[in-house]
Amino acid sequence: MTIAKNRFNYVAFLVNILITLSFGLVGGLLTQQTIKTWYPLIQKPSFNPPNWLFGPVWSLLFIIIGISAYLIWSKRQQITHFPRTIAIYFIQLILNLCWSYLFFYHHLIGASLIEIIALLAAILVNGIVFYRIDKTAGLLFIPYFLWVSFATLLTYNIYILN
Repeated sequence: MTIAKNRFNYVAFLVNILITLSFGLVGGLLTQQTIKTWYPLIQKPSFNPPNWLFGPVWSLLFIIIGISAYLIWSKRQQITHFPRTIAIYFIQLILNLCWSYLFFYHHLIGASLIEIIALLAAILVNGIVFYRIDKTAGLLFIPYFLWVSFATLLTYNIYILN
């Protein structure tokens, strides 16, 4: 009896998703208070989504990229530079967290605009690196890239308006 080489690992799957969601949780904790106090007072463009939409969208995106990370983790034995690949993943997660910290916690709209552009570049690099290893893992980064592109446009417009 032979055992399948690439069996689905439920624990690793959940761990990858939970690690990724934890970055979103910390970001949410940083933004929780100012979403109610500071954010309603600043000028926003007409295309600004309602506040209730951000939590579900970010949660879904973090789950999707957590799945992407699991797909890469499941191929770790085949990846020559696995530590570097995972470092790229964590760099973009940290940059994501930094945007929330700069924008919501410190109200540094200009700095957060520069930072979100760096985040967008990191997401693009991460998606390409993952795509070269596992096409599905790379493609799963597309919704994340699109949403952060929108968030970049939103941040730019908030910067201009304030």
